[in-house]
Amino acid sequence: MSHDAPLRCLCGEVSGQVTDASSDHVNRVICYCDDCQAFVHRLGRRELLDPHGGSDIIQVAPSSLRFDRGRERIVGLRLSPTGLYRFYASCCNTPLGNAVGPKLPFVGIAAACFTTKTGSIDDAFGPPIGKIQGKYAIGNPPAGSTGHNVRLLARTARLIFTWKLRGKSWPSPFFDKVSHAPLYPVSTLSQTERDALRPFCGPKPTAT
Repeated sequence: MSHDAPLRCLCGEVSGQVTDASSDHVNRVICYCDDCQAFVHRLGRRELLDPHGGSDIIQVAPSSLRFDRGRERIVGLRLSPTGLYRFYASCCNTPLGNAVGPKLPFVGIAAACFTTKTGSIDDAFGPPIGKIQGKYAIGNPPAGSTGHNVRLLARTARLIFTWKLRGKSWPSPFFDKVSHAPLYPVSTLSQTERDALRPFCGPKPTAT
């Protein structure tokens, strides 16, 4: 059964919800990629990573996510000129949503944003169904996080195709439908700034 899942940033200045939330309509994955690690370290929120550097991500259709408070606090960051758009709350540096761009109906939301009546994200979305990019995990890669997860890739492709077919690309919480421009200010790290984050990331971080 689907329902609405409320979300908010750490300080509560930004809030919204995901509609049609259920384990059947989203993906929940743990991503260990060095870009996700770098982004969290850039925000100074390393407590959001698990011991292996993993980010708990809920992947949803763009039209299912909306913000009803604090939109003026939302800003974006790209780790490189061609990198993901990574939006966060500037008030408390809480990650809000990652997107490839306006043409792909796909948004990844930090699980830490969600609040549930019982305090368990599993109630809203079920447990994580896969782990990816384990080659960047800190320490030994968690089981199932390396190699190609064919089942997860197929499920993701099916969800994206369904979202696109059903027009769930729009309205987007992050991009304008006409111009496809970001709705919020977006900055891009310089190569020097990006390189400065690499010592904090797996598989063998040299900084703490």
